[in-house]
Amino acid sequence: MTVYNKENMERFKERNKNRGRLLVSCSDQPGIVAAISNMFYSFDANIIESSQYSTNPEGGTFFIRIEFECPSFKEKVKEMKESFAEIASKFSMEWSLTQVSLIKRTAIFVSKELHCLRELLWDWQSGDLLTDIALVVSNHEDGRELVESMGIPYYYIKANKDIRKEVEEKQLQLLKDYDIDVIILARYMQILTPEFVKEHENKIINIHHSFLPAFIGAKPYERAHDRGVKLIGATSHYVTNDLDEGPIIEQDIARVDHRDNVERLKKLGASIERSVLTRAVKWHIDDRIIIYKNKTIVF
Repeated sequence: MTVYNKENMERFKERNKNRGRLLVSCSDQPGIVAAISNMFYSFDANIIESSQYSTNPEGGTFFIRIEFECPSFKEKVKEMKESFAEIASKFSMEWSLTQVSLIKRTAIFVSKELHCLRELLWDWQSGDLLTDIALVVSNHEDGRELVESMGIPYYYIKANKDIRKEVEEKQLQLLKDYDIDVIILARYMQILTPEFVKEHENKIINIHHSFLPAFIGAKPYERAHDRGVKLIGATSHYVTNDLDEGPIIEQDIARVDHRDNVERLKKLGASIERSVLTRAVKWHIDDRIIIYKNKTIVF
């Protein structure tokens, strides 16, 4: 890691040492917001940002995200979690309460196409992506020079369907050794096994073109061009064992026409993939996403 990024993260930690985030989902019912607010008041915490949503005020599901400041938060966080656990039990909540100063540790998986990796590294280097990129894993050597020039460890692990179990054992050990919180598939062109996905449930973020399911498989841009598509796009989602069908985090599109050849479509597609994946990762890192069934609530 570069000296600049170390200093940047240290400043971020100091600036946010007393800041926390709370995510909650539960059945909608009276008294939820009051109970949460009273709990924060009892700890002398000040709510900085609050966003909420209900699928249906009468018997629906309620979601809320709160960012707050609390004096001496590091010393109080354990007690606050214990106190909130009582509220959560009363309202049957699913919840998480996190310290903003505990920067999430990220692993990036990539194959030969480096455009998404470059975008993530650029935002990280410029201080716009506040995460600790602990390592990059690849089944190709193409990205080594770029990654190692920024002081990030690069692991080449040959991968294919015939040695998938052996490969994933090595990958899972690396993720454990580096204490990884988030895995980003930045155009990693290998299918993950159910065992791998289960080990990191709701912590693997993928990106792909949005032609699915119309042009599944190889050469989607060529087939889309032959079909005369008028829109191309990209989708970022959490990885589940239903291939490319996990909860969608972010999408975007661009209009195209008959003047755009296959290479032009690919360039536009790569540009959209870069921005869509980066936004999805930032929202996850900022604790802005709640997964609900096979959807996401993004605050």
